[in-house]
Amino acid sequence: MLTVAAAPDGSVWVGTYGEGIYVSRDGRGDVWERLTRDAQGRISWDFVNALAFGPGEVWYGTVGNGWGVSRDGGRTWRNWTFEELGPRWLYVAPDGIRAVGDTVYVATADGLRITADDGATWREVTEKNHLPSKYLLGLDIEPLEDGPPIVRLSHLRGVSESSDGGRGWRHARAMAAGRDAAFAADPPGRIADPGHPLVRRILEWQGAFRDYPDPGGEIAAVGGRAHFWFRRPISPDDNPYLDQTYLYCSTMGGNFQQHQGVEFNDPEGTAVRAIGAGVVAFAGPAEAGSNTVAILHDRTLDGRRVWSTYYHNADLAVAEGKRMEAGRLIAHVGSTGRATNDHLHLEIHVTPDDDPSAVVDPERRYPPYTVNPELWLEPIPRTGAIAGRVEDAAGRLVPGARVYGVVKPLPRETPFSFAESYRDRARADAVFGENFAIGDVTPGDHVLGVEIDGERVYRKVRVEAGKVTEVTLRP
Repeated sequence: MLTVAAAPDGSVWVGTYGEGIYVSRDGRGDVWERLTRDAQGRISWDFVNALAFGPGEVWYGTVGNGWGVSRDGGRTWRNWTFEELGPRWLYVAPDGIRAVGDTVYVATADGLRITADDGATWREVTEKNHLPSKYLLGLDIEPLEDGPPIVRLSHLRGVSESSDGGRGWRHARAMAAGRDAAFAADPPGRIADPGHPLVRRILEWQGAFRDYPDPGGEIAAVGGRAHFWFRRPISPDDNPYLDQTYLYCSTMGGNFQQHQGVEFNDPEGTAVRAIGAGVVAFAGPAEAGSNTVAILHDRTLDGRRVWSTYYHNADLAVAEGKRMEAGRLIAHVGSTGRATNDHLHLEIHVTPDDDPSAVVDPERRYPPYTVNPELWLEPIPRTGAIAGRVEDAAGRLVPGARVYGVVKPLPRETPFSFAESYRDRARADAVFGENFAIGDVTPGDHVLGVEIDGERVYRKVRVEAGKVTEVTLRP
């Protein structure tokens, strides 16, 4: 569940991770109607993280494919998606839609859009005309009786506020900048009506659900192996968090191809930096025209060469043969090539030799030597990682299994729900031999759960900051 809200008519609406919208028309929760992108009059995407209600209207927003409105209670929808918007505006901020009278505000990773005519026309507020950062993390509207509402936005540079409905703005880094300010300006669940009996029950149930029962048995404790050799390619002042919806080997719940790397969702022009020392072995257009850099690193793993590749850049700041140190500027975030939004796609490869065609080939969609970057990049401070195996009763690896149980507070805009075990396009790390991994995990005890051949299997794991916990899930 990503959001829950009570409508003026007493109905309750729930937005979910990959399962669309659920509606209790009578507000009691005995019967639920499900609205998905596959249904007649469909919504645009099943990852729904924002809901709002205007006069006779229901608005929703998604993680990755825009937003929409229904004027008949959700039976049919008018959607704004990639087809209408292009590779911008697709990621709505958590609870990032508000309706005040006839005016609707939509906060996204590309700025704020405002309409007062049901979406016929839109006014845009971005870093080009008002904001220090267009990557919005939260939206708060304070209606006033005698004038335009006060609009507050939290973003990667702090908080911005408008007292004239979004035309003029003043900015502050406030008490805390960036993501901390997002929580201060727009706490999770703000639009939910906690006074509604069903909403209150749902919120209480969600809290109880996260407190998993102890499955008993031996705890999988922290091991002594790790190779967090590399820093993150994006500065902590920008967005160094991985997109948790599309991690290594992920298919985003079966919606996309198996992912060969990880994503950093950042605005166009954000600095991309080398994750470690080495030499630029490739700099130019690669698959589908993506501006790409490949670095052959100095360090080796058991005699094998280690590489990093950086895709979709707006421009490149290095040339082949350039000597690089960790943290040196190599490019700027963009959306070149096969990209549906501004982001950096990062891959790590471990190859038997130093031939760059093994890691960057414009004709090859699936590089043959990728490994999971979450086991190589330094974790977010004060977090650790899990490297695991999902096996059946005979000890065979299980592909495509969903491993649940880890709850991550950040990033809210691209939230974590489950890890997917590797399929045929992913490769195990030579150190861990895993077929799933979860990075940036809060230290402490977690109960992992997975379904294997119809049987639910649970295992408690213990995570420590800066370390890797190894675990096997098997009936």
